[in-house]
Amino acid sequence: MPADDATAIERVFRAEYGRAVAVLVRVFGDIDIAEEAVQEAFAVAVQRWPPDGMPPSPAGWIITTARNRAIDRLRREASRDDRHAQAQLLHARDEPAEEAAVSDDRLRLIFTCCHPALAPSAQVALTLRLLGGLGTAEIARAFLVPEPTMAQRLVRAKGKIRATAIPYRVPTEAELPHRLPAVLAVIYLIFNEGHTASSGDQLVRDDLCAEAIRLARLLAALMPDEPEVMGLLALVLLIQARRAARTASDEVLVVLADQDRARWDRGLIAEGQAIVRACLRRDQPGPYQIQAAINAVHSDAASAADTDWRQILRLYDHLLVLAPGPVVALNRAVAVAEVDGPETALGVLDDLHLDGYHLFHAIRADLLRRLGRSTDASAAYDAAIALTANTAERTFLQRRRRGITHGG
Repeated sequence: MPADDATAIERVFRAEYGRAVAVLVRVFGDIDIAEEAVQEAFAVAVQRWPPDGMPPSPAGWIITTARNRAIDRLRREASRDDRHAQAQLLHARDEPAEEAAVSDDRLRLIFTCCHPALAPSAQVALTLRLLGGLGTAEIARAFLVPEPTMAQRLVRAKGKIRATAIPYRVPTEAELPHRLPAVLAVIYLIFNEGHTASSGDQLVRDDLCAEAIRLARLLAALMPDEPEVMGLLALVLLIQARRAARTASDEVLVVLADQDRARWDRGLIAEGQAIVRACLRRDQPGPYQIQAAINAVHSDAASAADTDWRQILRLYDHLLVLAPGPVVALNRAVAVAEVDGPETALGVLDDLHLDGYHLFHAIRADLLRRLGRSTDASAAYDAAIALTANTAERTFLQRRRRGITHGG
């Protein structure tokens, strides 16, 4: 297959996989049938699209092909007195043409995957797999766990949904608050995978960023009085506002301090900041709102030198109380370095246990570099590079390492 055709199909897969799976889950009421049918449809597309040309509606073609393939398979199984297959065919025929409060299949699927019968880690992992089309290896990296562990987690989660007959619907108003934290985590992890892809040649996966923002907007429309929902929306908008400035012409990462702020999206910044102000007026702070406020402070600064790091550090102090954890402490250490110096920040890192996390080593390397400890900085950069599967990040770290003057 020509490279251009493969790239086009890969682009459709990334953009439409989640939608197609969600539609097929609604049609058949079974996640495994939906996933297998959509994967088979994309396999057919790989064979047919290059010689025949891309169809006018690739997403519609995938959904129709997947549905037809699933029905054909279920008919064959039903003819052998397979009662499960017979039930799935009945479900497909009886599918209601409903217009629910949130008429979006993907959002329904998120809430299905985030049912309290599932462990929180399984909720997030399964939704990333089904909605974002992320592979098991990518999700494992997002969770900092081995790939076999994540594969088992996904199998168990789908089995639990099937065994307990978890319904495919948006929960009632009374159920929503209990289901919300996992849903927020799902959307944020999808955005994070798009913002900095865990692997591949490109730093950013724009399709996943757009999907996460779309889902965040849908959730905000569903729950406009939930401060943390609005906080998440503000957070992803403010981070996304920096998208155009995050890579150089050669697609290598550009860190925040070196970004051309004239390229930041002022419309997204204004929208995000307005939401942050509305959250502050409500005075019901939560982790997403505080992270949004941190990014709002960054977006206020005309240059890196103008950044109000003391305010950012105060916000991180608050965040660490509400959401204690090593990654929050690591991000706080960046602010500590700007306020109290890299030596103090390095002391903060010494108490963290994040040896498997590449950003821990990258931040430590930068602090050591600033302290003139070249040999130690080089070793920390090597550790970060070894743990980085994204080419743009790895190239940036390699350039930083080469820039160190070795002297002890």
